[in-house]
Amino acid sequence: MRIAFYAPLKSPNHPVASGDRQMARMLVRALEHGGHSVELASELRFYLREPDSTSFDALKIEAREDAARLAGLWDRDGKPDLWFTYHPYYKAPDLMGPELALAFGVPYVTAEASYSRRRNTGLWADTQALVARAVEQAALNICFTQRDRQGLADAIPDAAFGMLSPFIDTSLFRETPARGCPTRLVAVAMMRPGDKVESYRMLAQALGSIGHLPWTISVVGDGPAREEVRAQFAGLPADRIEWLGAIEPAAVPDVLYSGGIYVWPGFGEAYG
Repeated sequence: MRIAFYAPLKSPNHPVASGDRQMARMLVRALEHGGHSVELASELRFYLREPDSTSFDALKIEAREDAARLAGLWDRDGKPDLWFTYHPYYKAPDLMGPELALAFGVPYVTAEASYSRRRNTGLWADTQALVARAVEQAALNICFTQRDRQGLADAIPDAAFGMLSPFIDTSLFRETPARGCPTRLVAVAMMRPGDKVESYRMLAQALGSIGHLPWTISVVGDGPAREEVRAQFAGLPADRIEWLGAIEPAAVPDVLYSGGIYVWPGFGEAYG
């Protein structure tokens, strides 16, 4: 099939690494591995950090313009066989796929859509209504967790759901057995405010409680909260911690191979 892929929160081509970008890339590769032709429908990032009506209106205009661009392309070159949207939720609804799919008679599919009734206040109620309509329209909503599926089913009981367990590409780890030091720990995560900083705080606290053991740790990651993250580890022996900063994804397996245990509290993480 020819699949139009869209990730309103973060394009798989976005320059800033994140779990969302990685999952989008993995889904594209999985679809291609299944023999499908995947094309990125749009680079438009439809993300509302705060419930601001002015920003919302501006993004709606951008979405309409990009949808018109796609409609022109499809009229000229032919429509795709399916539209696939990754991770629509109240801060990043899909304002292009549902309408284009209806207009061109294309099946619409979501992956990792989410719905939370406690967000139904103010502008978030409006954006969640957009998510609900898209989920109801979808030929299939692929869920990664039972919690997400239940939240969607409670709000949109007549929608179609399927489960897909989270996955990773293990090809980089198959040929060579682990060879690292068993007491060397490895953590790989962005350094940004919020849940990531809280996970680093929990990690530092846990390490402080096992200071009598001969551990060392390599930390891969960088971001705007770098100094805040490092401050969490200030009370630990500096010679036990290796700060590697941001590295290319292809180099991460070598760092993992050098260690014995991967550690990450995962505070507030959707899965993993």
